[in-house]
This record gives sequence, structure tokens and C-alpha cells, in this order.
Amino acid sequence: MTSPGKMPDSVTAFAPGSVANVAIGFDILGFSVDAVGDRVTLQRRAQPGVAIKSITGVVDDLPLEAEKNTAGQALLALAAMRGLDFGFEMRIQKGIPLASGLGGSAASAVAAVVAANAMLEEPLTRIELLKVAMEGEAVASGSRHADNISPSLFGGLVLTVGIDNPRVKQIPVPEVIHAVIVHPHLQVSTKQARAILSRTVNMSDFVWQTANLAGFISGCYTNDLDLIKASLEDVIIEKQRQVLIPGFNEVRAAALDKGALGCSISGAGPTLFALCLERDARAVRDAMTGEFARLNIATDKWIAPVQSGGAHVVSSE
Repeated sequence: MTSPGKMPDSVTAFAPGSVANVAIGFDILGFSVDAVGDRVTLQRRAQPGVAIKSITGVVDDLPLEAEKNTAGQALLALAAMRGLDFGFEMRIQKGIPLASGLGGSAASAVAAVVAANAMLEEPLTRIELLKVAMEGEAVASGSRHADNISPSLFGGLVLTVGIDNPRVKQIPVPEVIHAVIVHPHLQVSTKQARAILSRTVNMSDFVWQTANLAGFISGCYTNDLDLIKASLEDVIIEKQRQVLIPGFNEVRAAALDKGALGCSISGAGPTLFALCLERDARAVRDAMTGEFARLNIATDKWIAPVQSGGAHVVSSE
């Protein structure tokens, strides 16, 4: 703990993983998964800039150069925004597998800026933190987008409108709904998953997808489980990306057969998520992992409430 009035010299922050897109909200919708996440520890140093001292955990071969690392670039953007005359030594503990579709690059960037913010006499607002974290995310994906950053930072189900001037809305979710997250031991990079997408969209698909997005959000606000189930269908992105995930159709069908409200790709994949009633979560999880096992694909799996917390400081001194 730091003494009153003194800013800490060392801060550790945690940022949860996230499910981006949520089937029907490409690049604008996402929810946090606090069962898995990254931790970042920052130490104040006199010299400006960022020195990454270590990367440990489930991923340890990420770039140590700040400009090539999502957390490092996010810190550099924060320092530039505030005109800081000091710098940071950073240690990253990765809890999110690489190229898993669970927002690992976003979580590192968010944890870094949340930790740094706790060291500032005049902290940034959450929207300002969102903006600098997006600069870090662009290192991994090639473009700024907030569908992983926002839920990791704010927590819960989050809609983000805009990039340069983002507006963030946390959406209530019926408490009975839980998420089943299944990560097959495959890798799909965000850049690869974006490169496969068509640059044009059929008008009828656009209308259908828009209706599903509106229906899903309306269902969340009104606790209408039937509307949520009817709306949780991606008619644009999923059919293009499913070729990157062996067994996708079988796993999705197995989840729906066990009562899932919907099942789709988490972010760029290969992780799949299913939304379901809490009482059905174990059966849905076992059905999904069982289908991957039939293909001799090992998996990690989690069950978590959709309404969960966002990034936060773990310790400071």
C-alpha cells in the first residue's frame, strides 16, 4: 500500500479475456470472461519510454520491443497523451493462449494502461484508456477496433460505437445466462481471420444481420430469452471463418442440441462460445468438447457468467 497523497511506484493490474463479436456484432459487441486473463506489473523508472523485462505464463515468445508489443504500444500511446516525463518497466504474465480468439492482445494492453493509470496524479478517463489501449491492439490485428478492448476494460456485455470518438454502452444480460467457452488447441491469428473476409456484403444478409443485432440487444434489455435465442445467429462472418475451425458445424450443432441459445466463433477464433441457461451449461460444455475430442483435438474450457467484472488493479506499492 502507498501512503496518502503519494502515487505508487509499482502497480499490478488484471484484465479479463473477452468474446468479441458475439455472433451478430462484428467489431462492435463483446463480453468479458473473467475466468481467464492477463496480469501486467509496472515499475516506475526515471527514463521515459517502456522496457519490457519479462513475458511469462501460457505465452512467452511475444516481442520484447515496446513498439511491437500490444501492451508496450498502449503504454507508449498513454505516455504521449499525457506527456509523461517518466517511463515504465513492464512484466507481463499471460493467462490467455496465443491466437485463441479470447482477446489476449487486448487484455495485455488493457492491463498495462489500467496499471499505468493508477500511477498518474491526473488519471485518464475510461474512454481515454480505451483509446490508448486500441493503439496497442492495432499492433496485433492491423487496425484499431474495440470489441475486445471495451469488454476487457469495462466488464460485462458491451456495445462500442465509433473508433475516433467511441461511445460505450454496457448492456444488461439476464442473470440466468452463462457462457460456455471452449478453446480447441489450434491457432488462428486475427490478421489471418480478417484477411479471409469478403469486402462486400449481400444486402439481404445485411438486413438479416441488422435485425439479429437489434433483436439480441432488445432481448437482453427485456429479459426475453426466446428473442435472444432467435437473434443469436451470424449470417455474414461465421460462414466465412468456419473453414478455419475443424468440426465447427458439428460442435455448434451439439451445443444447440443440449439447449444452448446460440453458439458461434469467439472473435477471430478458433475458440467457440455458447450462451445458455446456467442449468444447461455443463451439458453444453461436455457436448462441445466431446465433438472436438472425436477429431482428436484437445481443448480448454470454462463456464462463466456473462455479467462479470472488467480490468482492475490487483496491488500497488
